[in-house]
Amino acid sequence: MILPYTYQSQGRRPATAITVALIWIALVAAYLLLDAAPLILVAIGSFTLPALYDLGRNPRSTFSLDETHLRWSSGRQEAQIAISEIDHLRFDTRLDMSVRLTVVRPSGVKIRVPVPATPPHHIFEPIAADAGLKTRRYHFSLIG
Repeated sequence: MILPYTYQSQGRRPATAITVALIWIALVAAYLLLDAAPLILVAIGSFTLPALYDLGRNPRSTFSLDETHLRWSSGRQEAQIAISEIDHLRFDTRLDMSVRLTVVRPSGVKIRVPVPATPPHHIFEPIAADAGLKTRRYHFSLIG
């Protein structure tokens, strides 16, 4: 058994920085070469502001599993659930091939783990099974 298990991610990713830079280069090129309307370019450029905010702030997300608790934190969200209060873990594969993790309690209450704090499912699923947690897989469900 590989416990305790810890996963960390951060908001500052090279792919995000490259994408924002390419968008801004395209906007400047549209302004200089195509004489595009500045108001339209500002409107399009405003869609990159959340990504720029994440690049600047670099939010960290953590997820951990030990012998007694499952914990995660992401932004302002934090949770700690005792292993004894978990019925099973639900892994939902979405149409975009991302996997969402949901903790299901014995009462049926579902608690969704935030995407930035979700560990890679192919690594975490066997670790959870080794820790004695039941796991269920659902592929391509639209409502869950």
